[in-house]
Amino acid sequence: MLFVLSEQCLRQGSRIDLKDDKTYHSHLISQLQLSIMLFVRASSLGVLFSGLLLSACGGGGGTNSSTSPNQSSSSASSTAALSDMAALGKQIFFDPSLSASGVQSCGTCHVPSRAHAGDDDLAVPIGGPNFKTQGFRNTPALNYLQFNPAFFFDKDGTPTGGFTRDGRADTFAIQAERPFLAPHEMANGTKAKMAEKLERASYVAEFRRIFGASIFNNPDDAFDRATFAIAAFEKEAPEFHPFDSKFDAFLDGKATLSEQELRGFALFNDPQKGNCAGCHPSTRANGLPPLFTDFTYDNLGVPRNTAIAATADPSYFDLGLCGPDRTDLADRKDLCGAFKVPSLRNVAITAPYFHNGKFNTLREVVSFYVRRDTNPEEWYPSGVNGIEKFNDLPPEYRNNVNTTEVPYNRKLGDQPALDSDEIDAVVAFLNTLTDGYQPQH
Repeated sequence: MLFVLSEQCLRQGSRIDLKDDKTYHSHLISQLQLSIMLFVRASSLGVLFSGLLLSACGGGGGTNSSTSPNQSSSSASSTAALSDMAALGKQIFFDPSLSASGVQSCGTCHVPSRAHAGDDDLAVPIGGPNFKTQGFRNTPALNYLQFNPAFFFDKDGTPTGGFTRDGRADTFAIQAERPFLAPHEMANGTKAKMAEKLERASYVAEFRRIFGASIFNNPDDAFDRATFAIAAFEKEAPEFHPFDSKFDAFLDGKATLSEQELRGFALFNDPQKGNCAGCHPSTRANGLPPLFTDFTYDNLGVPRNTAIAATADPSYFDLGLCGPDRTDLADRKDLCGAFKVPSLRNVAITAPYFHNGKFNTLREVVSFYVRRDTNPEEWYPSGVNGIEKFNDLPPEYRNNVNTTEVPYNRKLGDQPALDSDEIDAVVAFLNTLTDGYQPQH
């Protein structure tokens, strides 16, 4: 309701003749900026904020000085020295000698300038012993991942939390294990082979100092300590959680959003329009600025991406929570095709999108969300029975796709939840979530 009101405010503002009443229009936008900022800063929602947004429409009202402040961006971006463990983890993270190819490190696929996602613009990354083997899933961003809870089912039975796109890892350390061993990634095959490489690394003396002179007597222990050190780096290093986007500066009162960005924010939150906040909450939680994820899983029926070599086999399907990589939920057929809802922080620089890297631009993604069911011919191929919707799932699991929540509840021929200008506005807002923003002084 709050963001329906804010959208009404923007529409009211758009009807004003700017040539005749620039002062009022400027006042309207500044009041709306303040209202949204206070809404997101707040740790709880109530009548106060409804009143603020109503006053923004009417030109009256005021602010509340007791509103909880946003976490300071400067403190989140502090350059405090890493612990010895984390400093060692950083060296391991960026060491290509730990791969079978000798040219691939964790940092090859998780690039700092791209929020620790891939920068190769490939649907799925390349790895393997000769650095020529294609993977199966798009590289996820690591920034802000440390705030994920371990995987669990909530009281309603909703799968929640975990690391990786299917949540099978419960910690950063566990998440770091597979890339070192998987044949399509760093391809060591065994922990022992990885430990041999660690023992030849330039930082081996530091490794022994921290973990003990005899650590390499047990290769499995040496491998586990390496992933533990990587986890320490990912938790401690400020670049994994800077909270310094334009949106954060806006919350701190150090930046203003454009009218288009504000409109996009309203549409993002409006439960009858974008409804993005249904899975990507834009409010504070647990004392943190918005993380733009509820840590749950969803089945969106993303189109099959034939750029992935594995799809040449018509029997190959990546079913997320129920396999093939995750095996403990293989019997939960109702979860087949569901993947973790990612944080949208830095989403503008982490293309391609979705688990299979199907889409290359944010505009494609938002358009798919709102036009998937109204215009399926734009996204899916034609088959013997017409448009083959949800073609990256076996037919028996296509009923698992989310078709009930806005904007997925439309039918063929209905009006999409967002028009072209509204899609552009949502994309403009999503661009404010990119870290590294420098406020104008």
